[in-house]
Amino acid sequence: MKVICSSEESLYRPEAVRWRQRMEMMEPLGDTVVLLPCSMKKPYSNSKSHQKFRKLTRSYQELIVTSPFGICPRELENTFPIQSYDVSTTGKWSEDEIEETGKLIAKYCEGKTIVANLAGGYLESCEAYVDDFINVCKDERPTSPDSLYNLRMELKNHNKVNRREKTLHELRSIAKFQFGENGEEFIPDNVKTKGMYHKRILSDGTQLALLNKDYGLYRLNLPGGEILKDLGIHIVEIDFDLTTNTVFAPGIEKADPKIIPNDEVVVVKDDSVVGVGKAIMTGREMEECENGIGVKIKHRVK
Repeated sequence: MKVICSSEESLYRPEAVRWRQRMEMMEPLGDTVVLLPCSMKKPYSNSKSHQKFRKLTRSYQELIVTSPFGICPRELENTFPIQSYDVSTTGKWSEDEIEETGKLIAKYCEGKTIVANLAGGYLESCEAYVDDFINVCKDERPTSPDSLYNLRMELKNHNKVNRREKTLHELRSIAKFQFGENGEEFIPDNVKTKGMYHKRILSDGTQLALLNKDYGLYRLNLPGGEILKDLGIHIVEIDFDLTTNTVFAPGIEKADPKIIPNDEVVVVKDDSVVGVGKAIMTGREMEECENGIGVKIKHRVK
């Protein structure tokens, strides 16, 4: 599903606002953050420009600068809505775009060395809110041979990140984005992934979730629901025996107020996980509505 961002007002689309709120929670890996401009093609890695960048930057923390979403750490580029938004690129940014993006860059990169390959509004947002950074872009052309050469030579002076740590950081960043505060604890230290496209998330041979690469988000299995329940995240409490794959609002006693439609949720009865599924309503609507479907169950205890 395309998210059309055709004007400055797109800054205030619910998807863009929620994305920026979640970006305030994100943290980089390693000592160096490489800032790169966004591309028309999504996910960014599929674009010709980012294929050139990635040959040089894949062993470092990459941060894509964009509007109206502000920033996107590379590990989240396959996550909805950043993987499917469509925006007209003019190169000129409004004051609001510069402010929203610049604040996020400053917060995300705090205490880190910043290497930027930026021009135009991308660079303006960085200059407005970051006091110290290295810009390697030559003649306002980030993909030019000179800019790429400068980027390669500069990065030789910085430490690379460990591949295993990078994979773990990616999985935890996705969990933090999807589940909010403390969401990164959904991914244990011994996690393993299997699959050529969609990734099965395993711990001690047990599948916790499936990472759906089409949306870049986790789809819960019952063992993953147990972890979220222990963390107190996205819980829906019911007062009846779950015998079907539909939870109607009248049977819901309590729901996490942070739940929004399409969130993965954990259905609990008498402090035990009885199912996991997708929210159809917000948590508040689940508690207040007298009719309608609250949750569509994917897996349940039988």
